[in-house]
Amino acid sequence: MTRLRDLGLTVGQLPTGPLNAITDVAGVRVGMTTLILGEGPLVVGQGPVRTGVTVIVPHETIGDSPLFAGCHSLNGNGEMTGLEWVREAGHLTTPIGITNTHSVGIVRDALVYADMAHRDARGSYWSLPVVAETYDGGLNDINGMHVTAAHLHEALAAAAPGPVAEGNVGGGTGMVCHEFKGGTGSASRIVNGWSVGALVQANYGDRERLMIDGVPVGREIPRSVVPSAWDDEEAIARRGAGSIIVVLATDAPLLPHQLRRLAERAGLGIARMGGSGAHSSGDIFLAFSTANADVLHHYKAEAATDAFAVTMMPDAAMSQLFWGAIESTEEAICNALVAAETMTGRDGVTAHALPHDALVDVMTRYGRGPR
Repeated sequence: MTRLRDLGLTVGQLPTGPLNAITDVAGVRVGMTTLILGEGPLVVGQGPVRTGVTVIVPHETIGDSPLFAGCHSLNGNGEMTGLEWVREAGHLTTPIGITNTHSVGIVRDALVYADMAHRDARGSYWSLPVVAETYDGGLNDINGMHVTAAHLHEALAAAAPGPVAEGNVGGGTGMVCHEFKGGTGSASRIVNGWSVGALVQANYGDRERLMIDGVPVGREIPRSVVPSAWDDEEAIARRGAGSIIVVLATDAPLLPHQLRRLAERAGLGIARMGGSGAHSSGDIFLAFSTANADVLHHYKAEAATDAFAVTMMPDAAMSQLFWGAIESTEEAICNALVAAETMTGRDGVTAHALPHDALVDVMTRYGRGPR
């Protein structure tokens, strides 16, 4: 797997975490199931299949106590379940799933069953999982409903700390970004000793708008050089369509209103890449903090009425954290593009990878080459 920095290229100014991934936030684990089956003409229910599911486990205690969280929708042509409770209470109570548009329901239900597995199912405990999506129907037999509960449980069991797989993996398997092959990407930043990490499922954008570190990469690598996945007359309308999901994690002690503000800044990272939150795009962001996890178990205590103390950052310290969210989102998208490999899906539709040599050449000509 090749990442942006493997090419000698960087974006932003802040230092990265050791892994340059969302898992630089201690306690965060990521797991994926990738489904790639068949080729040729689309036969609904049979394939070709180019899809999967990604799971983020925010903290080892997430099943027993919530974490503080906040969310933001830049454009709402998409889905992320469970956000009403995040908005209402500022609590994240389950792992996070990311998959394709038509598999949200099965992944959400499977997360409920996973949440119930170590509880008394006869009890009154409820579960409101957070599950997000982007549309992979250009490459995948999306109406074939190939993602199953077993695939969610497989991803959950595989969730681990350490490096995060990127490109054509997990929920990002069949995604297209700026008309190159897109998918899953991750990155992180260190801000005054705190970690801010992002994981994206990138499936949006026009070719001409793609910018990397301020360089007009999309204009310099046009469709005449690397064809778009959407080059026939019927598919041209797809150009610029699609969505992006961003999950931000931090160990900074932020309260829900501060995490909402942090989530909003993911949109600036997307804008720096050339995304606009287009009419047909679902640009939905979630941010959570692993701080205060040791005290939030009081929230779940039956009939708890006693006050308890939490820690928080002063609002005046938020500006640098905002840059952590912006830069980690931006580089996560870059990593999704650089790690992705050319993929041919249903009906021979091909999403071409962003060519590394051409990217380095363009960045060098604009004075942003390998450092």
